[in-house]
Amino acid sequence: MKHSVLAAAAIALAVSAFSAQAETLPGVRGVNHIGLTVPDMAQAESFFSDVLGCEKATSFGPFRDDTGTFMQDLLDVDPRAVVNQITLMRCGFGSNIELFSYDAPDQKNVRPRNSDVGGHHIAFYVDDINAAAAYLEEKGIRTLMGPFPVNEGPAAGQSIIYFFAPWGLQMEAISFPDGMAYEKDGGPVLWSNTSPAE
Repeated sequence: MKHSVLAAAAIALAVSAFSAQAETLPGVRGVNHIGLTVPDMAQAESFFSDVLGCEKATSFGPFRDDTGTFMQDLLDVDPRAVVNQITLMRCGFGSNIELFSYDAPDQKNVRPRNSDVGGHHIAFYVDDINAAAAYLEEKGIRTLMGPFPVNEGPAAGQSIIYFFAPWGLQMEAISFPDGMAYEKDGGPVLWSNTSPAE
C-alpha cells in the first residue's frame, strides 16, 4: 500500500511537471530578433553598424498588397501599408535586430518614454562601462546620467548608462563583469561572455 501511494505521488508529480512544460511555447530556444521600425533605413543601418558594431546580414523588400488584406492579416497594419525594406543585423552574441522601413496611411511618429505603456529600450552588454560611456561621448551620442553603478539589492554589481539613436530610440549599455548579487542564490545567469557555439 505504501509503495502504491508513493508511486501515485510520483506519477502525479511527473504529470504535473509535464503539464507545466506543455504550457510553454514548444521548442523555444531564445530571442531571435527585435524588430524596429525606423524613419530612415540608411541612418539606422549606419548607426547599428558604425556606432554599435552590428553586422548587416541581408536586406529584402518591398512588400505590399494594393487590393487585398494580406498586410493586415499578416502584420496587423493598415491594408495599404508598404514595407519598403527589411534589414537584418547581427549584434555580437545577443539577439539580432530587424529594421523595418514602412509607409502607411495611418503611420504615427510617437516615441514612448520608458514610463509609457509600450515604452521600451534595447540594452547592449559591454565589457567596460566607462570605456563605452567615453566612446558614446566621443561619437556625439546623446546619453543620460551615468555610468550609474548599482550597489544594493539583487541587481548590485551592474552599471548602466542610457543613450539614444539619432531618431530617438532609447538604448542602454550595461555591464556586470563579476555578476549580480542575485546570482549567489541561484537562478538563470542573465549574460555569459561565451558564444552559444563555444
